[in-house]
Amino acid sequence: MLSISDTNKDAQYQHTATTLVRGAMMRSDFCETSEAMYLTSGYVYESAEAAEQAFIDQDRFVYSRYGNPTVAMFEERLRLLEGAEACQATASGMAAVYAALAGFLSAGDKVVSSRALFGSCHVILAEILPRFGVESVLVDGCDLAAWEQALQGGAKAVFLESPSNPTLQLVDVAAVSEMAHAAGALVMIDNVFASPILQKPLELGADVVVYSATKHIDGQGRTLGGAILSSDSFYEDYVQPFIRHTGPSLSPFNAWVLVKGLETVKLRVEAQSAAALSLAQRLESHSRVKKVSYPTLDSHPQVTLAKKQMASGGTILTFEVANKSSAFRLMNALSIIDISNNIGDSKSLMTHPATTTHRRLGPEARAEVGISEGLIRLSVGLEDIEELWQDLDQAITA
Repeated sequence: MLSISDTNKDAQYQHTATTLVRGAMMRSDFCETSEAMYLTSGYVYESAEAAEQAFIDQDRFVYSRYGNPTVAMFEERLRLLEGAEACQATASGMAAVYAALAGFLSAGDKVVSSRALFGSCHVILAEILPRFGVESVLVDGCDLAAWEQALQGGAKAVFLESPSNPTLQLVDVAAVSEMAHAAGALVMIDNVFASPILQKPLELGADVVVYSATKHIDGQGRTLGGAILSSDSFYEDYVQPFIRHTGPSLSPFNAWVLVKGLETVKLRVEAQSAAALSLAQRLESHSRVKKVSYPTLDSHPQVTLAKKQMASGGTILTFEVANKSSAFRLMNALSIIDISNNIGDSKSLMTHPATTTHRRLGPEARAEVGISEGLIRLSVGLEDIEELWQDLDQAITA
């Protein structure tokens, strides 16, 4: 991985909050307060011989598809937060998911995945990878016996989300990781719903963590980005070659925005999670709401696992009303909460998964993972909690 020649790259701060503000800080000779943005596609050399040596040694920046100072600063700060050996930034979260899987898997390999996935992740596992000769087996992620059966005979990789999008099903990451490793598989987890603040998959036994940095890391609706965090060997053998030669690179501008997002991600996620729990508790007692799902609610079937794996329940909850028509009437009656298919934003956002993010799955596949026509997903933002509740209450009544 390309290094950053800065004054405090190797500083190991004691607390996460300090790391998020000062980790991997790289100041130029101008001694700026804010991180600099190196908006350049290429780099120059003092001689033809220096250019030749740069491509041999690969110890400096030669092209921003390969690496960029601002992108490297984002990668290093996120690496410190996650506690990983290596971090590779990508243009989006789905670019991170695909690069981690496609860079590692080959024709004839087998990947076992939880069935409850984000719609595009499901398409990669169930449609795209099989076209290239990869066997993809989908299981009920909550069922350890199903994992054990699917892993019989070995596998190359395991992929999962926990909590899942949108039904907030949890996977016992430690138990599945142990089974996967015994079967010879690496464990990849999409940790976007929990964020790096609330769950540390590498400490639970996972090998690779992927993020949509668009969500909580930016968390303010500004830009796209993604990241793959792993061991040095996985990065060098599989991720770096795939990214360099296929090109899903993060732009320096987006990297700079994400660096600034990291400064406040802990404050935002903790505040949003507290608000999400409060709203989930209130919704659960509403006479017109059929069911509420939130990982640390006592009514969640995996609440014990949630409290074991996660620092709190996260920023997202789901609830069910009678049917699609009721869900649409409710959403159309909102005055504060926006209708949007994004999550992890400072603004509260609501979507109807069956007709948006998971529409392509089809009715049978949606039913299989618990996505009903009346299911609504709410990503809780930073607005006043009482105003959010008033907006929800009046919309449900309407």
